[in-house]
Amino acid sequence: MKAWLLDNFGLDNLRLGELPTPTPKDDEVLIKVSAVSLNFRDKAIVDGIYEPDMIPKPLIPVSDAVGIVVAVGKNVTHLKEGDRVNSHLYSHWVDGLPAPNEPDFCYGAPLPGGLAEYMALYAESAVKAPAAMTDEEAATLPIAALTAWYAMMDYGQLQSGQTVLVQGTGGVSVFAAQIATAFGARVIATSSKDENLARMRALGVWEAINYVKRPDWEKAALELTDGKGVDQLLDVVGGDGLNRSVEATRVGGHISQIGFLQGQRANLDLMRVIFRQTAIRGIAVAPSRAFERMNDFLNQHEIHPVIDKVYSFDQAREAYEHLARGAFGKVVIKVGA
Repeated sequence: MKAWLLDNFGLDNLRLGELPTPTPKDDEVLIKVSAVSLNFRDKAIVDGIYEPDMIPKPLIPVSDAVGIVVAVGKNVTHLKEGDRVNSHLYSHWVDGLPAPNEPDFCYGAPLPGGLAEYMALYAESAVKAPAAMTDEEAATLPIAALTAWYAMMDYGQLQSGQTVLVQGTGGVSVFAAQIATAFGARVIATSSKDENLARMRALGVWEAINYVKRPDWEKAALELTDGKGVDQLLDVVGGDGLNRSVEATRVGGHISQIGFLQGQRANLDLMRVIFRQTAIRGIAVAPSRAFERMNDFLNQHEIHPVIDKVYSFDQAREAYEHLARGAFGKVVIKVGA
């Protein structure tokens, strides 16, 4: 099969090559990959800033894939040839809390990912793709949509009428805005670009803050909530900006720490966290059972992913470059015909 292989860190070391097509193990299925989508995790892996010691070389990158089952292991009973399924980042995390070694079983590193013509999936965690979505749309779900869902619904226990703040206009934030709005919550979006904020408003966002014009965006969030702060905040920025997230969140509110765009370490003002009794939880996607619940919600509310651009299989590097520049929603690579 054709596959993109990462021989070493750096996008220049991502090359198109050939490998033997995998044979599914007894508890696996083999899919013919239709499409994949890129996440910041995928870029961080290529850049060598995401747990570099756990990255095998060469590596087939990219965790998020959708495809058609073409072969089934002998112990698999709930899936059959012809089913269209999504990969799930944590291949062994089906329900409950993750195991301590869950990162050892992630697709796209250290396990082979989906940027190839075929991909073997652990059958128990594979999730049937929503019938109403195209391959390109379904490929966007496994990390970005599921992270937003789990952060707000499972961790934050979102209630209708509450306020959620999302940072930026990448995949997680756009999905969070769509899901929260459909659920009856009010969403505040931040961005450095007015045009992106206008697009977020078109998705139903309640208020928008340009953090270039308002560097004290946390104060703007307080103003919009009558000084109380937001009920939930999805932090994709990380670094010392986490202190601003604490200030923007109401007393006893929830912060989901999802990303690290501005750093993997934070000099946190603990007294503010203590006084505001802020709950901060790291969110690393979700179990596959949450994926199934999310798909039911997406179907019920007829939510379709926002895709910035679709690239062909031989344009994988260009897709990574697009992600590095910034995307509104998701960047997708079409793999199969």
